[in-house]
Amino acid sequence: MLSEESAAVVRATLPVVAAQLDTITARFYDTMFADRPELLDGLFNRGNQRSGEQRRALAGSIAAFATMLLEHPDERPDMMLSRIAHKHAAVGVTEDQYVIVHKYLFGAIAEVLGDAVTPDVAAAWDEVYWLMAGALIAIESRVYAAAGAEGGRTWRTWQVVERREETPDAVSLLLRPLGDEPVPPALPGQYVSIRVRMPDGVHQLRQYTLSGEEDDGLRRVTVKRVADGEVSALLHATVAEGDELTLSAPFGDVALRDGDAPLVLVSAGIGCTPITAMLGHLARTGDPRQVLLLHADRDVTSHPLRADMTRLAAAAGAEQVLWYERDAPEGARTGLMDLAGVRIPEGAQVYMCGPVPFMRAVRGDLIRAGVAPKDIHYEVFGPDLWLGAA
Repeated sequence: MLSEESAAVVRATLPVVAAQLDTITARFYDTMFADRPELLDGLFNRGNQRSGEQRRALAGSIAAFATMLLEHPDERPDMMLSRIAHKHAAVGVTEDQYVIVHKYLFGAIAEVLGDAVTPDVAAAWDEVYWLMAGALIAIESRVYAAAGAEGGRTWRTWQVVERREETPDAVSLLLRPLGDEPVPPALPGQYVSIRVRMPDGVHQLRQYTLSGEEDDGLRRVTVKRVADGEVSALLHATVAEGDELTLSAPFGDVALRDGDAPLVLVSAGIGCTPITAMLGHLARTGDPRQVLLLHADRDVTSHPLRADMTRLAAAAGAEQVLWYERDAPEGARTGLMDLAGVRIPEGAQVYMCGPVPFMRAVRGDLIRAGVAPKDIHYEVFGPDLWLGAA
């Protein structure tokens, strides 16, 4: 809870700070990486740095957290914090790194805002930062403990036992753990980080959903090659059967929950990966829940895991509705996903993954169809630019 004195200062200065947050976070990252270049080796995603996505996500999370403290002073935004904590755990963020971030972030605030940062303003925003950091540290500690990965030690070696080309730009890798240590459990919908050494010697991490799990302990990731995606391009070009990869423990707060409410599973493009994992779990466990599967893609040849989705949907007793923008086969619909004429089960829990514009549009349709906003759970690949707005 923010103190009354700090709340008054934050309320008065939030418009000024929020207006400059993009500049502040840009200065923060530039200064921190100039002084601490080792942080780009195996921790921060330099692709997101180049695109500005990480900067915008940080700015959005700070503004959203401060706003929530003011609007709901007796509550803590655990949903937002949990999402950030899982992202942090997936790359091995540790408690001491919050001190480093504090140093450079508040240096950037002072540099950008100048004389506007009085001692009272600095103290109030310092309180906001440590409330957020302290909550994240506590959540991350629990997340690490649940994964058996204390102190950010999440990594182990896996071997590729099969490589399967799903589409011209998506490949699945079936992986077997090496060593005798127990494998942390994975919930359907969670992701792992893959750490690779780039040609320039710098290690980079990317998160990929576990798109399937086998009874013998094998796990599958499905990687889409993206424009300017240095890790996905490397994995597509170089990884073969027999190679070894370094993976984190599974993380992610958007995982299929137990219950008896009907399920609506919604995806587009490579967003089908967590949905396929959920279907696999439902099929393996004989879960009796009513399931409606909705997926949209450009065409059949662009649809990753299409055969698996269809097979698992049948095994789980799911109703399946597909949309293709072109060359839709018999039984599928043509065009973008449109829920007109689709009966959404009453009281449904929705799990959704795909491009953010797609999810925004479909989320609106689902709410208009009677789904409660709290019952719509979504996963975003990369920094969550939807924080505070979803």
